[in-house]
Amino acid sequence: MASALIDGIETRYEVVGQSGPPLLMFSPGGFNATLDQWSSLGIYAKVRPLDHLSKHYRCIIFDRRETGRSGGRIERVSWSDYVAQGAGLLDHLGIDKAFLMGGCMGCCPVAAFAVAHPQRTLGMILYWPVGGAKYRISGHERFARHLAYVHEHGLQRVVELVRAEGKPFGADPRGGPWASVILNDPDFAEQFTRQDVDQYKLIVGSMGRTLIDRDTVPGTEPEDLLRLNVPALVVPGRDAAHAASAAWYLEECLPQAEIWNVPVDAQTSEDTGARLLRFLEAAGQRDPLEAASS
Repeated sequence: MASALIDGIETRYEVVGQSGPPLLMFSPGGFNATLDQWSSLGIYAKVRPLDHLSKHYRCIIFDRRETGRSGGRIERVSWSDYVAQGAGLLDHLGIDKAFLMGGCMGCCPVAAFAVAHPQRTLGMILYWPVGGAKYRISGHERFARHLAYVHEHGLQRVVELVRAEGKPFGADPRGGPWASVILNDPDFAEQFTRQDVDQYKLIVGSMGRTLIDRDTVPGTEPEDLLRLNVPALVVPGRDAAHAASAAWYLEECLPQAEIWNVPVDAQTSEDTGARLLRFLEAAGQRDPLEAASS
């Protein structure tokens, strides 16, 4: 594993595959978006996209800030902050343009990255995008449970809980969005307990509301997606966190989107790998003048 300091925050990353165009992959896993989720989590353990893609592309995988071994900072984290981490990682590696892939909640920063940096985006795969009313409700509940724990027990007890249980925010909402950083960084944990608790509660409350602000895919405005001249492949999920409607929303808003509308049970490793590679190959062959106008 390697690490890079991006905007003052340590980012753990790995490059899998040493040849071919770069593919920046925003990890799935909700609020536990670590690089290993591409091989170990649910549908990704089944279809194993990294195994197929790394044979033809330089796959850049990383722990999103505040998850895994990456660092974090107490602030109202927004989708633009996740975009900045990905762009900073490309800069660190000396890469100007890349394909993008997001899984689950990782689809949100991928779309936001393409909106912010269309000239750097060769194409994007949006696999099982999060969204839907149930996703919004459960996401807000997660932040509310952490706030309730802080209100009742205080910040020191949050640190003690995280150290005792060792669980990230995605597994135990009581530990909060910075649970992984608390667990891995003793200095950060000490600073966490010393901050003003009322100010902290304002940050957390606004963060949950603004990150998950709609009953479909958060992260970008539909008007910005409608203006985006970037090829996209959307693969729907179908459960409480990955509503099929979220995928169709992206297909509707992205002018160059195609949707691979295959039932979840039929998303096999071989078929999925072949479909992803076929899309990337076609996206890489688009007219340079068309790409330059993005």
